[in-house]
Amino acid sequence: MATFVLIHGGGGSAWDWHLLIPELVALGHDVVVPELPIEDRSAGLTEFCQAVVDAVGDRRDLVVVGQSYGAFTAPLIAERLPVRLLLLLTPMIPRPGEKPGDWWDRTGYRGVEGLTEEQQFYNGVPAEVVAEAAAHVREQVSAEGDEPWPLDAWPDVPTKVLIAREDQLFDVDFQRRVAADRLGITPNEIDGGHSVALSHPKQLADRLSGYLRP
Repeated sequence: MATFVLIHGGGGSAWDWHLLIPELVALGHDVVVPELPIEDRSAGLTEFCQAVVDAVGDRRDLVVVGQSYGAFTAPLIAERLPVRLLLLLTPMIPRPGEKPGDWWDRTGYRGVEGLTEEQQFYNGVPAEVVAEAAAHVREQVSAEGDEPWPLDAWPDVPTKVLIAREDQLFDVDFQRRVAADRLGITPNEIDGGHSVALSHPKQLADRLSGYLRP
């Protein structure tokens, strides 16, 4: 089986994956859940990548999953380690040279007005899990937002994009357009909202594991 490397999104932490981890382990996989140094004002994409590499250690047969803002970091790992598959989950897909802070304007993102952060990020997540979430949100003060994404091209690694049908932060039409425009990929879809790992962990584990089958 594979080692799944789960990279959280902006303001996130390893907790974001805590319901998915046992589901992947039950399917026979190893799981690595790094925490990016988002609370370090001097940390940029190089430090993000190094945090993941350090967490992986000598593990191989890697499947790197970048959720939301984690999609800026996930492809960088393929430049450092032998990655079997890149999986982008409800992602912010970068372009070469693009600053993360510019992504919103450059993709033409337009959010839905009137939604709370809870509705945007935790749509469909059980109330008891949402109640825990605030204790695990971290302040993102790191420096990568004004740093050009360093790769000249997307890594030569098989890549899948998985989007959530009920996502109220990035709606499906927007995500389909960005994936097609930036990677030439038609995304796969799964039930759930932006935090699908918290709302549908078993279904997500089955889908992720299924990508490894011939």
